[in-house]
Formats: sequence, structure tokens, C-alpha cells
Amino acid sequence: MSNLELPVLGQDDAVACCSPMVREPLGEEAAADLAKMFKALSDPVRLRLLSLIASHEGGEACVCDLTGPFDVSQPTISHHLKVLREAGLVGSERRGTWVYYWVLPAALAKLSALLQAPDAIAAVPAGGAR
Repeated sequence: MSNLELPVLGQDDAVACCSPMVREPLGEEAAADLAKMFKALSDPVRLRLLSLIASHEGGEACVCDLTGPFDVSQPTISHHLKVLREAGLVGSERRGTWVYYWVLPAALAKLSALLQAPDAIAAVPAGGAR
């Protein structure tokens, strides 16, 4: 066996796309793409769905496993999953009768890279006083 290091693909793109907004302003195209993702996450049901999918065993979840925890109908869950998919936050694949969903790591990397605070700002207490 070799001790070669393998690069993690997709992370360079996220960092190149979205350096923290405290370092430089966002471009128009990057802002539009990121706004679509944040808008999709602004709904509590969609945020919970993303969390359920990400934390599901094996990193992917069948739509049949996602309807139980919510007090909404299955078509509403499907609509929310469609919004997450169109925003580029989750991928999906039909397998027989069911559709399986997984979180797209590159999308989460873009969001976290944008919100990453530099060390000086990260050290500020939660109340905001310096």
C-alpha cells in the first residue's frame, strides 16, 4: 500500500467561488447562486429535510423515510425536496418506485466558505461586543 495523499475534489471550486464575504464583496453571479441556496434553506421544513438527509445512515435517504417526521402531506415534502434539488443542495436518483436523496458536499462547502469568519471576527463574543 502507498502513502500517497489523495486530493478531495470539489472543495477548491467552493473556496475559489466564494471567499468569505468579509474579505471581498460577492460578484453578481455568485450572489445570485448563493441567494438561491439560502432562500431554499430559509424554510424550516426544508432546513430539517436537509438535516435529515445529511444525517441519515449511509448519507442518503429514501423519500419514504422523510415523510414521517413532518406534519405535512407527501406532495408537500416532494415539493420541498424539489426546491432543495433545484437550489443545488441535494442530488437525487429514482430506484424503482422510490427516489433517494443525498446532500451535495460542494454546495455546503460554498455556503460555509462564504460565512467563514476571519480569526479576528471569530473571536468576538456572541453578544457582538469587542
